[in-house]
Amino acid sequence: QVQLVESGGGLVQAGDSLRLSCVASGRFFSNYALGWFRQAPGKEREFVSSINWSGGIIEYADSVKGRFTISRDNSKNMVLLQMNSLKPEDTAVYYCAADWAGVRPFRTDSGVDYWGKGTLVTVSS
Repeated sequence: QVQLVESGGGLVQAGDSLRLSCVASGRFFSNYALGWFRQAPGKEREFVSSINWSGGIIEYADSVKGRFTISRDNSKNMVLLQMNSLKPEDTAVYYCAADWAGVRPFRTDSGVDYWGKGTLVTVSS
């Protein structure tokens, strides 16, 4: 069993930066691929970014490529999402996700085994 707890959300202005953190409890953290999804009000949940177990393979949604950076620290059971040049359309609840099949990162939620409860990011124009 893995529990994921996100933090770092908040209210910022367009162009600002935020860093989201997700800390995991449980065993074998380093075996999991980790990532982030988001869900804006009235919209479907969408993929943002993910990273494989070693940190050597990373995926980004086209909408965040070049602005967001994902990283992980297996010694701290943590995955980070650095978000720069934020836009109002980035406003959403951001969810941390873990997939036991950690060799490759994921782009869909079909293989996600664990979810965090989410942290709200609001970007004002």
